[in-house]
Amino acid sequence: MKFQPVYQNGHLLLPPIEFELTVSQSVGIITDVQRKQLLLNEFKDHSQFYVFRAQQGEYMRLTIEELVTFLVRVSGRSEPVAALLDYFSLKDERKTKVRDLPSSRKMYMTLLRVYFAHQPTLVLEEPYFYLEEQERRQFKRVLDDLSRNKNVLIITSNLEDAIISCDTIYRLDGTGFRQLDIQDSEEDQPGAQEKEEQDQVNIAIQKILTKRNDKVILFDPPEIDFIESLEGSIIVHVGGELYECAMTLTELEHRLLNFGFFRCHRSYIVNLQKVREIITWTKNSYSLRLITGKDAVVPLSRSKLQELKSLLNI
Repeated sequence: MKFQPVYQNGHLLLPPIEFELTVSQSVGIITDVQRKQLLLNEFKDHSQFYVFRAQQGEYMRLTIEELVTFLVRVSGRSEPVAALLDYFSLKDERKTKVRDLPSSRKMYMTLLRVYFAHQPTLVLEEPYFYLEEQERRQFKRVLDDLSRNKNVLIITSNLEDAIISCDTIYRLDGTGFRQLDIQDSEEDQPGAQEKEEQDQVNIAIQKILTKRNDKVILFDPPEIDFIESLEGSIIVHVGGELYECAMTLTELEHRLLNFGFFRCHRSYIVNLQKVREIITWTKNSYSLRLITGKDAVVPLSRSKLQELKSLLNI
């Protein structure tokens, strides 16, 4: 997929963009509001794309059952309405008017339009932003099923949403368009596992050194909420604030081993004392909700789930 650069008042806002969309692989683009709208405009005149915009309206006077019936009819699909209501987890609400639904449920109903799209590529703006946890989980299941036969592109400003729902993530900003490396490159280097085994000892380190605005700031491990690797930088999150750290995730994992920290994802280390909830999006997708200065959600790898349960005795 290729797009030509877009200029506004002589300034380059969208650089040349090229990336691949493949069936069963969801792609995410993280960008700001202005570039998000410009990028969405690039898709709207192409017949192979179905573009969902976050502010789309809905038929408020219809009941859920009437709306699904209408969508089935106009799309020419053959599924029974009753079966779709069950699949969408709407069976118990089928007689409720859309206007009487909570805001998250209304957005969920609007998002379900993508299920009936005939275009081979689905382009969605902020599909999870207005959804509560239950609707997020339900819509992700639907979108995962759709991705088996369609290309899925999610355009968002929220990194966590992209990590939860996308296989490949790009960032679009003033510096250009590039794929994010959200993995710790040292983890796969030869000898990493042997080093980890050697480091299973008591560590006396009491402070984690970070920098912010040219100042060196030291944190006690219990102060730290979580740590992430993002675009080659290590970011330490403390009370909703971000600080850079010169150490790698692997080094930090070893140093914080005896302070209750857990490598929950290739790109994340979390303070288990701050974990409030394990969120199950689908059978293969999980996150951890934290108690922090600002509500935070970090991804949990499927391969790490059982290890975490053992640590927490659950």
